Amino acid sequence: MREFSLPALYEVPSDGNLTDLIRRNAAQHPDTAVMGRKVDGVWQDVTATAFLAEVRAAAKGLIAAGVKPGDRVALISRTRYEWVLIDFAIWSAGAVTVPVYETSSPEQIQWILGDSGATAVVVESAGHAEAVAGLREQLPALAHVWQIDAGALDELRTAGAGITDEQVDERSSVANADDPATIVYTSGTTGRPKGCVLTHRNFFAECGNVVERLKPLFRTGECSVLLFLPAAHVFGRLVEVASVLAPIRLGCVPDIKNLTDELAGFRPTLILGVPRVFEKVYNSARAKAQADGKGRIFDAAADTAIAYSRALDAPGGPGLGLRLKHKIFSKLVYSKLHTVLGGRGEYAISGGAPLGERLGHFFRGIGFTVLEGYGLTESCAATAFNPWDRQKIGTVGQPLPGSVVRIADDGEVLLHGEHVFAGYWQNEAATAEALTDGWFHTGDVGTLDEDGYLAITGRKKEILVTAGGKNVAPAVIEDRIRAHALVAECMVVGDARPFVGALVTIDEEFLGRWVQEHGKPAGATAASLREDPDLLAAVQKAVDDGNAAVSKAESVRKFRILGSQFTEESGHITPSLKLKRNVVAKDFADEIEALYRG
Repeated sequence: MREFSLPALYEVPSDGNLTDLIRRNAAQHPDTAVMGRKVDGVWQDVTATAFLAEVRAAAKGLIAAGVKPGDRVALISRTRYEWVLIDFAIWSAGAVTVPVYETSSPEQIQWILGDSGATAVVVESAGHAEAVAGLREQLPALAHVWQIDAGALDELRTAGAGITDEQVDERSSVANADDPATIVYTSGTTGRPKGCVLTHRNFFAECGNVVERLKPLFRTGECSVLLFLPAAHVFGRLVEVASVLAPIRLGCVPDIKNLTDELAGFRPTLILGVPRVFEKVYNSARAKAQADGKGRIFDAAADTAIAYSRALDAPGGPGLGLRLKHKIFSKLVYSKLHTVLGGRGEYAISGGAPLGERLGHFFRGIGFTVLEGYGLTESCAATAFNPWDRQKIGTVGQPLPGSVVRIADDGEVLLHGEHVFAGYWQNEAATAEALTDGWFHTGDVGTLDEDGYLAITGRKKEILVTAGGKNVAPAVIEDRIRAHALVAECMVVGDARPFVGALVTIDEEFLGRWVQEHGKPAGATAASLREDPDLLAAVQKAVDDGNAAVSKAESVRKFRILGSQFTEESGHITPSLKLKRNVVAKDFADEIEALYRG
């Protein structure tokens, strides 16, 4: 199939904007908890009425400070309650939010604030404030800096004391559906980040149709979601706006270091994450079972869950024997995994990278269905996702209702719909290259099956061509190898080379446990163990699993374990966890050459 579309389930308001949602919630669900806010380690509910009042108070301060309709206001912070509050306050002042990753370097901050022409910025920490202070001379348009940790909300509330609710509501109504809501700068795996202009219409079309198609996951007063993805990323923004649109209770945490504790405290019914989060849950549970001497039981339970899930898609469903084994393991193993995930959740949505078929079947088999989706900043997050009632594991689902997915002659995935961005900020050349007659060229390669389910097979620019002329899509092998507990990152190489190779980094969290279990010297590192036969054998198993998904000509014949990590700080991955392949290839050129010597 070359093209597939679904009718829209949600009608985008012709003259409204996203601030309408918080006023509607306060009017229709005044006492419903729409936010969870952590205060002194305890989650406290914030009602729709209280949230609207806090947003108005902050918006008053922005207006009093001289923020005008259409002004760009930057926001540099980790994911937290104040992020959502300030985002809606900026919109309520008629302005445009420019999110900046809190891990951004001064050079990146300068580029984004300068390119967007930001007139004000709200930062989280003293470190952020210091970084911005050092750039003020290079940012002549920047007039105001507020710091969340230094009482930014109190400052804004005091400054706006003379502004009335009516004045805020009047300013809130200035923007219409086709006006910019935000400028989200792409992570920039190559070159300077480009500013994607996303309108209020884009978010309405995106979030409205997601909520309608996944209605059982967004029941007002019953459902809740914990956001631990970067709010500066478009996927995090989807969670924010969809939660307010539904509305359901939204909680925010700044990172995933203590994710298990956060899930246990908030107890969400819905989790949104990237594959690495779900890989960590699986690998941690398996490692704990092995440490407790229950590794065989866990592996048998995992195999049963996967078999059970696969049988759900087969005629007749699971047989009696499989159902009995599944029931036993539900009490012994699966119930404990549900507790780790918060105890109330039945669904998760995964995006950002392929989840992997085995992991997808494992989670559905334990009764926690992970619905895989696909999207880009330019498509306002999800442009395809698996419906809750018609999941096809191994695909990224059907198109967003109201949109069209087309497969070009060369296999590229093209998108059309109200959720597709308006263009790149002040970059007509890049916009013209990406958009042709309203169709967005994703740069991804994929296929559509007979039911309109999309499968992504690689990136056009990342396809490797070996010296023998074989085309290789790295993502297929990389995702399988990376699923191993010991593997942090993997990058396949082999362009114009005689065979396919790989660079592998070791997960530091699991390495410590592995070192102890295998009698290696205490404190041993990846750098000290990169030639260790046992570690090489363990990684080889991961490589063998990756090779099982591809032909012999596409398989990894040799790999190198690196002594360091690919991190955002090292410049090797983006804030959204995408590999900067050109940077890795340059920095580790000697390691790549070593693969092909002799």
